[in-house]
Amino acid sequence: MRRVRKRTPGGQSFNRLIPNILTLLALCAGITAMRYALDGAWERAVIAVLAAAVLDGLDGRIARALQATSKFGAELDSLSDVVCFGVAPAMVVYLWSLHEAKGLGWALALLFAVCCALRLARFNTTLETADRQPPWARNYFVGVPAPAAGGLALLPLVLWLEFEGDGLASPIVTGIAMIGVSALMVSRIPTFAFKQIRVPGRYVVFVLLAAGTAIAFLISEPWLTLGMLGIAYLLSIPYAMLVYRRRQRIHESIPSDEAIPDE
Repeated sequence: MRRVRKRTPGGQSFNRLIPNILTLLALCAGITAMRYALDGAWERAVIAVLAAAVLDGLDGRIARALQATSKFGAELDSLSDVVCFGVAPAMVVYLWSLHEAKGLGWALALLFAVCCALRLARFNTTLETADRQPPWARNYFVGVPAPAAGGLALLPLVLWLEFEGDGLASPIVTGIAMIGVSALMVSRIPTFAFKQIRVPGRYVVFVLLAAGTAIAFLISEPWLTLGMLGIAYLLSIPYAMLVYRRRQRIHESIPSDEAIPDE
């Protein structure tokens, strides 16, 4: 008698598709932000970009947790990031303020989107050499990452939603902000990655309490809270540079077969 072989079902498990679905949801949120900007719904536009950032932060972590990382997912994530944190913030800020500067304002919006694409292209090309870096260096990005840059580009709009100051909506202010954030994206400045931070056991309760307080303020005073978070991130950049250079000097001063303990 011939033995009948059981055929295993083809295709992929649905669980392995969840990260890509989240990436597509983030892409849709970024495009929706541009639609809200066209309608002048600035609050909804900011919320859509924020939703895209949250989804972008989840897809990679869930992919690693489910062991569903793939080359396709990485490429899809990069394409989504260009739209969500490059094109969408540029369009929102242009329609809100930079259009008053006419051609110059459009040029600054294009500059921001181009710098975002260049930043992501550089990030993708360095993934293959990431394992060659010392463990402590993996806690840092080179330049400001795209999601953070998208939030910083919208910072004048966020503060305007809270304080409604005419100066915040000036194309001079928003233009300077776009130039500065564009430069930070393509710079070699080290910034905190916040990916491998370990919380000592005795501080877990305090970290959870701080997170709960931040969420409470985000619900009750969303624009003020987002504005303060953006300013805090800007202030963290000089500190990250100092810490990085100190650790780099220590790393260069010890033998190559020894390692700096990761923080």
